[in-house]
Amino acid sequence: MTELRFAAVGLNHNHIYGQVNCLIRAGARLVGFHEPDDALAAEFAGVYKDAPRIATLQQILEDDSIGLITSAAVSAERAELAIRAMQHRKDVLVDKPGMTSLDQLAKVRRVQAETGRIFSILYSEHFESPATVKAGELVAAGAIGAVVHLVGLGPHRLRRETRPDWFFRRSDYGGILVDIASHQCEQFLFFTGAGDATILSASIDNRSVPDKPELQDTGNIHLSTAQATGTIHVNWLTPDGMPTWGDGRLFIVGTTGTIEVRNKTVDLAGREGGNHLFLADRNGVEHIDCSGVELPFGRQLLDDIRDRTETAMPRERCFKAMELALRAQAIAEQNREKN
Repeated sequence: MTELRFAAVGLNHNHIYGQVNCLIRAGARLVGFHEPDDALAAEFAGVYKDAPRIATLQQILEDDSIGLITSAAVSAERAELAIRAMQHRKDVLVDKPGMTSLDQLAKVRRVQAETGRIFSILYSEHFESPATVKAGELVAAGAIGAVVHLVGLGPHRLRRETRPDWFFRRSDYGGILVDIASHQCEQFLFFTGAGDATILSASIDNRSVPDKPELQDTGNIHLSTAQATGTIHVNWLTPDGMPTWGDGRLFIVGTTGTIEVRNKTVDLAGREGGNHLFLADRNGVEHIDCSGVELPFGRQLLDDIRDRTETAMPRERCFKAMELALRAQAIAEQNREKN
């Protein structure tokens, strides 16, 4: 493979721009896109002027020169799209969540195994965050010993007036733990090195938008392995006065040190920009500016497509993170019904 030619299908979430840019940075070529919505298509075409709008999905599926499809379609539609793409001998990169039900997860797993295609999810709060990538390097190097606890905080601004109708429908977006906390589930597995985890408790609620009862604006997960525990909190409650969409944080506790990642966009202590990492160990406390750290995911994914390997992200961790989020979502909704 000298050049990976890819197409974008389903532009419903603006994460599609991050996915496309990730692939282009790595050397792939965007050769077209399919999107039925004229407004979304026009916006996308204005950014990627050399990529033609393709009339039907089938044209893309039947084009053997296209090796990968990337999608940020409505969340509930991503699994079926991925299945069709893999059945047409194409690899797939989707936005999170990759699916919105355990049944969809089972079907994607089965088709992936049958076809041998790559199915990957761009968990952007890990793979597009230089500070989180740096934290992974430090943990792998033993900088804080063995990881025993992780706290993942994922606040987001609602920006209600900009959201499409599907964003407020539970059947379409999958629930807050599936939609947002899948990021933190993936990071828990990554930093602890675990292959699975037990959901100890999970909860969801709607505290701020009672006129949109299907939207969940807060969610929590408590999970564990034999060696580590984790706490996850996500919400749609970032205040308007915050200078960014959300003050995402990651706290990693090890046996000989700790890491705090103010990794997404802002340092409330006053330093400019994002991607701040704080390492505390036996030698003291160090602030590390991670803004220049390379993001290897795209390059590794293209290598995986060429070599049929799993260096960008092991397939099982990709699936397991979604499984944990889906299981936690089900537990939380059952608990809410009881109350």
